[in-house]
Amino acid sequence: MTLSELLTPERVIAEMQSEEHWPAIVELVDHLVKTSTLTTAQKEPALAALKAREEQSSTGIGGGIAIPHAKLPHLDEIVAVFGRSTPGVDFCAQDCAPVHYIVLFMVPEGQHGAHLKTLASIAKTLNSADTRKQLAGAGDAAEIHQILAQR
Repeated sequence: MTLSELLTPERVIAEMQSEEHWPAIVELVDHLVKTSTLTTAQKEPALAALKAREEQSSTGIGGGIAIPHAKLPHLDEIVAVFGRSTPGVDFCAQDCAPVHYIVLFMVPEGQHGAHLKTLASIAKTLNSADTRKQLAGAGDAAEIHQILAQR
């Protein structure tokens, strides 16, 4: 599944408030609840699954990108949210650089293949220096979504 298929303009945060790794993940999950993408009852299990994944190793992949992800029981479809941070988030990334683009996604438990394909698709999209340059210059969530939809 491609990033453009997972996101809507409502699932884009044009300027995140969090400056630290875990608060950024909480902010993104809160946004999924706020947009009714996740239910309130799914929030704590989602955070627990994401925390368990982050404790294995940071999902900051370098180049200003982080892709926190987890499998979640009782989820009907893959869900995702995109966040941009102009100053950057300390995400304990592999290259120790601040993260400016975060895509958090969750897949239904048991969809291992979809999980890997989604992760690869997101990484491929954001690994483009041209895409990251366009995202940096985008004015709002709608423009960010439009840039990602063209990829």
